[in-house]
Amino acid sequence: MQLRLLVANGFRETACKSLQRIKLKIMTGKLYLVPTPIGNLEDITFRAIRILKEADLILAEDTRTSAPLLKHFGIEKRVFAHHQHNEHKATTEIIRFLKEGQQVALISDAGTPAISDPGFFLVREALKQDIAIECLPGATAFVPALINSGLPSDRFTFEGFLPVKKGRQTRMKELAEEERTMIFYESPHRLLKTLEEFIQFWGEDRQASVSRELTKVFEETVRGTLTEIKTHFETNVLKGEFVICVAGK
Repeated sequence: MQLRLLVANGFRETACKSLQRIKLKIMTGKLYLVPTPIGNLEDITFRAIRILKEADLILAEDTRTSAPLLKHFGIEKRVFAHHQHNEHKATTEIIRFLKEGQQVALISDAGTPAISDPGFFLVREALKQDIAIECLPGATAFVPALINSGLPSDRFTFEGFLPVKKGRQTRMKELAEEERTMIFYESPHRLLKTLEEFIQFWGEDRQASVSRELTKVFEETVRGTLTEIKTHFETNVLKGEFVICVAGK
């Protein structure tokens, strides 16, 4: 008799827990990671526009940068700032919104969130709380830069921004043995210095490609050896966002 009661109670407890989990999933909202154009507004998807219009609130890296984009597509929603300086503090509040059943869309200034942009920390915390996450496909700078480079694209490593100071040279020494195509992001004021360091650690004849202002009016891709590319940018415009692709060893 006691055994039957224990078994029955066990089933009842399991059923209650299952119902609680189902109820939690029904009540919990969803976090959407929405890529935005890296330059050309035509590069946003119909699905991305729909999600942004349906979301209860939008998280933007810089609300001033996102405002023209949202206005262009007639999206009128609450927009909160979510960037590298406040993401740890803001995440607690965002998780609360999601648990209340709100639909939250995260965008960056350009491209796909969490690719050299804020997003990773929020995604990790949302997963810990069993919150549903949906990442839309869309624009990101390194893919067209890699395809445009003419360098092998079957195997590659995305390095993003190299450390500015601590660990920078150590990382370059490690990458000297890398056999895959390497992809980096770089700012205009550091481009020449970075190319010079690449020459120093990997040799002046290493094949590479540098793309800037992708999808925009003044889009440019320069291919050749590291030395040839550096010479080109020493006498030409250093403006826009740069993607550097370097051949592996």
